[in-house]
Amino acid sequence: MYKISIEQIDADLQEEVVIKCHEMNDYVLSLVKKLKEETKSSIISGTKGEDIYSIRMKDIFYIEATENKTFIYCKEDFYESKLKLYEIEEMVNGLSFFRCSKSIILNYNKIDCVTPAFNGRFEAKLSNGERVIISRQYVKTLKDILGI
Repeated sequence: MYKISIEQIDADLQEEVVIKCHEMNDYVLSLVKKLKEETKSSIISGTKGEDIYSIRMKDIFYIEATENKTFIYCKEDFYESKLKLYEIEEMVNGLSFFRCSKSIILNYNKIDCVTPAFNGRFEAKLSNGERVIISRQYVKTLKDILGI
């Protein structure tokens, strides 16, 4: 059994995670790895018109490349990114994203449900109501992520 303590601090102080353990076992190492992954690429820049926005990775539903442009889709808005899809894919590696088609990287935490579609593809309904097609070659990855 582990004791968990949380202390709320003032906004001007730096947040810190301290782990006290008897030994560095696999469980502790996996927690540390997860924390590092959560913080490493937690922000990406996107533009809307001439304005530049900082977008939290956890707010992203999916990223799509179309007509030599990359777009970041959030719950109710979307932004353009100067990065190529493969560059963003490297940034989100180890986070809750996976490539679901040649042109889309999907945040699997935003999936409400998936249903089989035609030709071996799947359709994912996202929590904002949008639907994204999972290409046939990426269905196995989705099944592995969802444990089905």
